[in-house]
Amino acid sequence: MAVDRVRFFERVRKNPCGGRLYGAQVTGMEAILDHWDLHSKAADPALAYVLATAFHETAKTMQPVRETLAKSDAQAVARLERAYASGRLPSVKTPYWRPDADGKTWLGRGFVQLTHKRNYEAMSDLTGEDLVADPALAMRIDIAARILIEGMRVGIFTGWRLEFFFGRDKTDWVGARKIVNGTDRAELVAGYGRAFAAALS
Repeated sequence: MAVDRVRFFERVRKNPCGGRLYGAQVTGMEAILDHWDLHSKAADPALAYVLATAFHETAKTMQPVRETLAKSDAQAVARLERAYASGRLPSVKTPYWRPDADGKTWLGRGFVQLTHKRNYEAMSDLTGEDLVADPALAMRIDIAARILIEGMRVGIFTGWRLEFFFGRDKTDWVGARKIVNGTDRAELVAGYGRAFAAALS
C-alpha cells in the first residue's frame, strides 16, 4: 500500500519530530519517499529504518550534511583534523578527509556519511553519477536519497543490507544498525525506526 503522505507527516510531526516539523525536513523526507517509490510502493519497516537512519545521521535535519555538520569542506577538514590530533578518532588509521593530489576530499557527505574514495567509486557505479569527478554531488538531495537507499539495499556501506533485517518474518530494529555503523547508537536509531513505522502504518 502506498504511503499516505498527509497522514504520515501529521504523525511524524508528533514522533519522532517532537511536535515541530520544518519545511527542510519535509523536503528531505519527500526525496527519500520519492526514490523509495521507484522500487516499492509498500510502507514497510525497511522504509521506516531508512528514514530513521537519515534522521539520525543528519542530526534530525533530514537534509544532506557534511561530516561534523560543517558548512564547508574546509571547515569539516579542520574539525576532523582537530579531533584526530586530540585522539578522538581512535578507529581512523588513515585520515581519509585530507585532500588528495587532485585536491579532493573524501569526507562524509549526504543523508548517510559516505566516506573514502573507494565508497565514492562504488556509489558512482551504483547510481550512475560521477561522484569521483565531483564528490560534492553527494550533497545534492536527489542523489543523496539514492545513495542512502541503494547503499542500504545493496549493502555498500558495511556488507549488511536491509533484507538481512527486514522481511516477511523478521523485523530487527537494533541489529539493522550494522547496515551503516556497527552497533553505534543502535537502540536510539531503533527507536526512531519504530516511530517512523508507526507513522507509515
